[in-house]
Amino acid sequence: MRDDLVEMQVLGVRRQVPLDQVVVLLLDAEGGRVLPIVVGLTEGQAIAAGQAGVVPPRPMTHDLLATVLRTLGAVLERVEIVALIDGVFHAALVLGDGRRIDSRASDAIALAVRSGSPVLCDRDVLDESGLEVQETASEEEEVEEFRAFLDTVSADDFVAKDEGEQGSGP
Repeated sequence: MRDDLVEMQVLGVRRQVPLDQVVVLLLDAEGGRVLPIVVGLTEGQAIAAGQAGVVPPRPMTHDLLATVLRTLGAVLERVEIVALIDGVFHAALVLGDGRRIDSRASDAIALAVRSGSPVLCDRDVLDESGLEVQETASEEEEVEEFRAFLDTVSADDFVAKDEGEQGSGP
């Protein structure tokens, strides 16, 4: 793995009721930071369904793409969140043979959860947009604290003072 990439864990998807926004949360377990990415409702549902292992009776778009990749013998080696440009996260699908495919971050994450592929984030993007998670005395307390965070967080918490919205697009 390149030194400028940080492995992230897909924590889950939350819907922020007051603003009717959907946020996917990625955790940098080593650095104790969370990266919130605002995504569309459909993309958020696709990520949550993939995480839950839900198999629809007919393939949805992300399921179809995962099947096409497998059928063609391509392996999704990893997903990289590579940039934040004008409030929109950009990603790349990295195939086993080294080919890279430009992607929306939400689509890349939806494919990663279906294939079990790691999600990595450019360190500069994480430094710019990641939020510190407080450390607690025990893992159980940490989980409870993070759940409380997820219950109270809103999209307004992710607005930069001088840049406007961060991560405001899929």
